[in-house]
Amino acid sequence: MVRGRLERAFASVQPPPRLVDWSLFVCVSIEAATGVLSFTVGTSGRWYVFWLHRIVGLAIVALLAFKLYRVRYRLLDREQWEPTTPLSVLTAVAALGTLATGIAWVLGAGGAEDRIAYWTLLSVHVGFGLALVPLVVAHLATRFRLPRRTDFRERRTALKFAGLFVGGAVVYRLQETANAVLGTGGDERRFTGSRPATGEGNGTFPVTSWVADDPAPIDPEAWSLAVSGLVADPIELESVEPDATRHALLDCTSGWYTVQEWQGVRVGDLLDDAGALEGASHVRFVSVTGYRWTLPIGEARDALLATRVGGEALSHGHGAPVRLVAPGRRGFQWVKWVVRVEVRDRADPAQWLVTLISGFDS
Repeated sequence: MVRGRLERAFASVQPPPRLVDWSLFVCVSIEAATGVLSFTVGTSGRWYVFWLHRIVGLAIVALLAFKLYRVRYRLLDREQWEPTTPLSVLTAVAALGTLATGIAWVLGAGGAEDRIAYWTLLSVHVGFGLALVPLVVAHLATRFRLPRRTDFRERRTALKFAGLFVGGAVVYRLQETANAVLGTGGDERRFTGSRPATGEGNGTFPVTSWVADDPAPIDPEAWSLAVSGLVADPIELESVEPDATRHALLDCTSGWYTVQEWQGVRVGDLLDDAGALEGASHVRFVSVTGYRWTLPIGEARDALLATRVGGEALSHGHGAPVRLVAPGRRGFQWVKWVVRVEVRDRADPAQWLVTLISGFDS
């Protein structure tokens, strides 16, 4: 009797099956888009990207519960398995892994130094999420059924979906309150989800590299820094003497942040020395590995090419001899091991491709 009541209650709140399937696809797509976009957000002005990511993620919890409840007998009874069932199981595993790691992260599990093999818990969450997108597309293709008009006509359907997202927003706020009350550490996060790595100097925050960038230590005697492109007088420096200091926050996409005192030379001073020409609009910073990132020239002028952090000379792992310090940008945009500063008349969309392949040829 109790079971029957629970089933009737569950049936009364779940949307039509086809809408559940398509809603999962739409929500996973939104999660993928906001997840990728969040990697580029370093200032609080676009906090809504992270809010949307978390609220939609909580809505997926309910949608996935509806989906698994509906197909539970087909999944648990091997005699009812079809050729596409293994794909369905794999998709469910990826979805549950994405949700479990995301929820664990926001509740305070997995600090910056806590690793699963090489990866932080947040990185594992990203990995599950990236795997989930093609799996959901493939799964939907095997059971492609467009929603019917009748699925949208009932007023109750609209109320159910409104309840999903309003409920997600409420649960998210309750979770933040619970973190603060219980002292889980989740309340220490920035709006990006990153947690603090406190202290001063090289040893107080993790050494991380984007994808495969991992060059051998650079011999300072063989290193030089070239400033070229749209400049009147290209220059090449064999050393950089720090003459400027910035307190700047480095927020890494692997889930930690640190506030450090960085010492080096202002990029604006280098551009003045080289004589940036009219028409120059962007500055590209290129690593010894080929990795690169481009900033608008106004922003680049205020950036720093740092040789020291927290009163110490930069270690190799943190980008010695010189790394870019770009306040307001995420950590992967703070290019390490800089060897070239190139003044340009346009942005560099190919930098996204380079971030994925640099380091693999070394």
